[in-house]
Amino acid sequence: MPVTDFAGSTTSGAASSTGAATTAASSTAATLIDSDFQTFLQLLTEQLKNQDPTNPVDSTDFAEQLATFSGVEQQVQTNALLEQLVASASRSDVADLAGWVGMEVQTTQPVWFDGSTAITLDLAPEAGATSAVLAVQDGAGRTVAELPVPAASGQTVWAGADGTGGTLAPGTYSFALVSHDGDSVIGTAAVPAYATVQEAQIRDGAVTLVLEGGAGIAADSVTALRTPTDG
Repeated sequence: MPVTDFAGSTTSGAASSTGAATTAASSTAATLIDSDFQTFLQLLTEQLKNQDPTNPVDSTDFAEQLATFSGVEQQVQTNALLEQLVASASRSDVADLAGWVGMEVQTTQPVWFDGSTAITLDLAPEAGATSAVLAVQDGAGRTVAELPVPAASGQTVWAGADGTGGTLAPGTYSFALVSHDGDSVIGTAAVPAYATVQEAQIRDGAVTLVLEGGAGIAADSVTALRTPTDG
């Protein structure tokens, strides 16, 4: 089974836009610091010019004022650095998302069947199983087909078979494998299926993959990734 690692490519438009925003933020921060410094110097000059010669400002007060300005300056620079780090992280996320689109991911969540294109399934019967049945469930969770499958681990394809020689209608389906030992059921497990990613989004800080048919799944629920196949 070809499982492919990927590295997202940089999206020039997004990176350019974010980079421009970061540069603007840094420029604004520098302008604010320069403006504040000039204001501070003006105030300090006026303070020196207008102080009482018989009771001049103590040098300690000047030191405190300088320390206060220095603290403000450092805070502005820190905020600008944080904005740069956030922008950099956002560019990385967007670049990574580009690598998901068009790939096939493996998930146990419901996937879309278009009425003809076969869906690849990964079967893993319970140890000791002598037979197995693939249960096909519709979007409402109802079992709409039960198909005998080999009691051995490996991949198979489902092209919409309903178990009576017909084909199920296009729609969203999920799968479960029921393992038997003789007449006894010894286990039931969800069957991972492959589906094509049509869109990738960042929602509430997490990556959500929108599959063919519109179903959305969390990226961390994906168990395998591969380049598209012809089915």
